[in-house]
Amino acid sequence: MTNGTERIIGVVGGTGHLGAALARRWAKHGHKIVIGSRDADKARAAADALGAELGREIASGTNLDAARQADVVVVTVPFASQAAVLEEIRPAVHGKIVVDTTVPLVPPKVMRVQLPPEGCAALRAQALLGDGVRVVSAFHNVAAHKLATDAEVECDVLVFGDDKTARAVVATLADDAGLRGLHGGALANSAAAEALTSILIFMNRNYSVDGAGIRITGALAAFAD
Repeated sequence: MTNGTERIIGVVGGTGHLGAALARRWAKHGHKIVIGSRDADKARAAADALGAELGREIASGTNLDAARQADVVVVTVPFASQAAVLEEIRPAVHGKIVVDTTVPLVPPKVMRVQLPPEGCAALRAQALLGDGVRVVSAFHNVAAHKLATDAEVECDVLVFGDDKTARAVVATLADDAGLRGLHGGALANSAAAEALTSILIFMNRNYSVDGAGIRITGALAAFAD
């Protein structure tokens, strides 16, 4: 683990819309980023482009390379790729925090909630990776195209995990990305945020919203751990 609040974040699927947007925001905040992809050349191109924008080198490699080099691994892949990608990185993530952003969308009915048999994608991730990995889920309900800009994104991020310390790390990473990270409780509670994504897609279409998100109302005191 790096000193202070600087972390090495491996973004698995880092050439996709969400992964690239988060990588850029965290890099601008000062974290060290490793962009991962199934295609190392594609990851290198994305890292070079981000590095040119920020004026410093950004590391890259395969998804497994990114997982090996990082102390926090963020998985930003579609539900259809989740199992294969987690199997790929499993040898490199024992003892680490793995942030799973997966939403179980099943085309073509993406506006209908379709949670997997495990209860939610996050519990599926924990089962696939094993007990030696601290799985936290987050970033389900924020529009990637908004994160890709420098504009303020009016969206809270609900963070779920059975390890409170790991959950707090990810809530802080949400803050570092310019959002507000809020503890949402146990990993099983991720089902609520994952399901909500289908509802937000429905609202985007039927209310002509450009990337609906969520905000928690009320004056929140400091989190009581």
